[in-house]
Amino acid sequence: MKINPNLNVNNVNPYKRNQLKTEAAKSAAKVGADKLEISDAAKQLSGLTSYPAERAERVQQLKAQVEAGTYKPDAAKVAEDLLKFYKG
Repeated sequence: MKINPNLNVNNVNPYKRNQLKTEAAKSAAKVGADKLEISDAAKQLSGLTSYPAERAERVQQLKAQVEAGTYKPDAAKVAEDLLKFYKG
């Protein structure tokens, strides 16, 4: 086998080829960037997060009981409410 060092093989550079592919992928990613759209119905629902003062007071009472370690939920009531929720 004879090796001829004078052959010009179009200057193939695999590293340059990979770099070009990476740059092409980055530019394609910029074109198809992710986009978030929130529907009007969802915007209306997000405004419904406020609750009455009575509920806020009850939440504060429960927080205080939990922090003090005196909160004892009624297991039977919790189970009953879970059944109601999942049975519909």
